[in-house]
Amino acid sequence: MNRHSTRTPSPILSLVPILVLVGLLFVTIKLFGSDALSGGSQIVLLISTAVCCVIATLYCKVSWGSIETAITNNVSGIAIAIFVLLIIGALAGSWMISGIVPTLIYYGMQIIHPGFFLTSTCLICSIVSVMTGSSWTTIATIGIALLGIGQAQGFPDAWIAGAIISGAYFGDKVSPLSDTTILAATVTDTPLFTHIRYMMVTTVPSMVITLIIFTIAGFSHDATGTDQIVRYAAALKETFNISLWLLIVPVVAGILIARKAPSLVTLFLATALAGLFALFFQPDILQEIAGPDVHGASAKFKGLLISFYGSTQIETGNPDLNELVATSGMAGMLNTIWLIICAMSFGGAMTASGMLSSITSVFLRFMKRRVGMVASTVVSGFFLNVTTADQYISIILTGNMFNSIYKQKGYEGRLLSRTIEDGVTVTSPLIPWSTCGMTQATILGVSTFAYLPYCFFNLISPLMSITIAALGYKIYLTHEINKNVTPE
Repeated sequence: MNRHSTRTPSPILSLVPILVLVGLLFVTIKLFGSDALSGGSQIVLLISTAVCCVIATLYCKVSWGSIETAITNNVSGIAIAIFVLLIIGALAGSWMISGIVPTLIYYGMQIIHPGFFLTSTCLICSIVSVMTGSSWTTIATIGIALLGIGQAQGFPDAWIAGAIISGAYFGDKVSPLSDTTILAATVTDTPLFTHIRYMMVTTVPSMVITLIIFTIAGFSHDATGTDQIVRYAAALKETFNISLWLLIVPVVAGILIARKAPSLVTLFLATALAGLFALFFQPDILQEIAGPDVHGASAKFKGLLISFYGSTQIETGNPDLNELVATSGMAGMLNTIWLIICAMSFGGAMTASGMLSSITSVFLRFMKRRVGMVASTVVSGFFLNVTTADQYISIILTGNMFNSIYKQKGYEGRLLSRTIEDGVTVTSPLIPWSTCGMTQATILGVSTFAYLPYCFFNLISPLMSITIAALGYKIYLTHEINKNVTPE
């Protein structure tokens, strides 16, 4: 079919595949809950892609070859990101089994101080979430322990939940192990560590304000019960060889990140070094993973390989800690990779059909200046969170919708990736019917509307993103970066 014979779809028609996606996601999440990402959401994306293709070929007269090419280009563009995801799965497993993460958790829990419980809770959850890359795991493990301690000390459940969720989503947002962090960087074609460094401009001020609020709120309370934290610390020390020497690995990783080493190189070296430390510091753990049928050096090698690629379960004597130190390795990243591939297919079909450009043309009318552009991205991301009830889909759709707009206006991809995280990732637990909102409310036993006013980090981050855009701090046009000139 000749390119010039294609028909441009209207914005309303272009919304049909998205409405199909939203409707099917609503049903899928209602049926599967937090397990929707195990396959249901991926199938929904493929169905929505099919709907888009039907409209594109029958109404827009777009050739099937053009659609295939767009999908292929989209998928091939995430090849490096897939490798990064796989290595991160291996890194998460090796850092846990080597004792690096348990050591950080062990010493992190020592900062609990009377009178500063809410602040300490937020900080501890931040540390754990940064090191695990998972807000859900942090909330379901350390979060539950901190909730019990806070209740014993007389803190309202909503305040405790707000501190837990604020800290957990700070870590989830900036951790290189977090799938949402990787996803936001991927859909905007931004290097992972470039994305993380740029997020600090809005994330650090938001967290500082949050900690100040929690510190002031905690002044009127006297923290007394820390038995649960003591039990956690004792179980970690009994199970793992806790040593400050293990912190050499995150220090080396931090140096590589600061020196702007490529993501793949940094993650690979951090994984390999952690594996080496595991052989020396945690031989008993590796033996437990390998099983009773293998012994000696063979057991260490087998246990190490399993920690890289597969699931591990370590018995600590504490059920909550068992869940925290469990890992899934490379295999645990396959659902995310599957989701990204399906989403890239949907984005490719939407691009080839002209539907994405039709929708973005509507946004362009309201985005005359930088602040309007960033504010529109934040609001759109939150709106997609509300309608799709899934942060992963919202990140992908927001990235696809605004990518071309930011490029047209000459802004870097890192501005879009940061704005997506500020508007989507941190607001997801504030929506009662979203996967995050449902999960956190269920785990903590506190309704979403009850803890929402106290999730200060999650509420401040979107506003901080718009504020920084208004100030123009470290926001440059691509051709002005080297000149250090802030554009309007």
